[in-house]
Amino acid sequence: MHQESERRRKVRDAYSAAAVYPDETHAFPVGRKFAESLEYPARLLANLPVACVEAFAGVSNVSMWAEIPKGSAVLDLGCGAGLDSLIAADRTGSEGCVVGVDFSAPMLFRARRSAVEAEIGNVVFCQADAEKLPLRDESIGIVLVNGIFNLNVARQSIFRELGRVVRRGGAVYAAELILKEPLPAEEQASESNWFA
Repeated sequence: MHQESERRRKVRDAYSAAAVYPDETHAFPVGRKFAESLEYPARLLANLPVACVEAFAGVSNVSMWAEIPKGSAVLDLGCGAGLDSLIAADRTGSEGCVVGVDFSAPMLFRARRSAVEAEIGNVVFCQADAEKLPLRDESIGIVLVNGIFNLNVARQSIFRELGRVVRRGGAVYAAELILKEPLPAEEQASESNWFA
């Protein structure tokens, strides 16, 4: 358990550092140019608050290709600075809602600030762990997950929680980095490779 909590702390610290100092070098890509490389439209990014774009640290443009019907209740699990949450809030419309959940307070600060700046009222951000969601059973129709499974050793608990909160007929859209072959042992020991 100690090893799990130590890894969680290190991952949270790394993402929090990206929120506080997005222009510095991190173990993973961050920011607008990275988001554009994942095919988020440049025009869309230009119209979103800088706070959520400059600290973006996902692995895909999941909020762009997920099916998000109008009026959906959406969970953005591992929402970070809120980029996917704001896109999902626009796609679900004012009759829908988005709950962004993350474990990094600095990332959530950016997400909340961005929602206020963009005057988006159908999104709320919560600090919580992915395996202990502050949501009712079967309360969510669509889940977006943009790269958290590799970094959390409690994956089974996360999947159980998703099974609990997603209503029957709902959908989970997840993106993750996958290695084509195992890393050599000396590279596996490097914390920077957690994010590769």
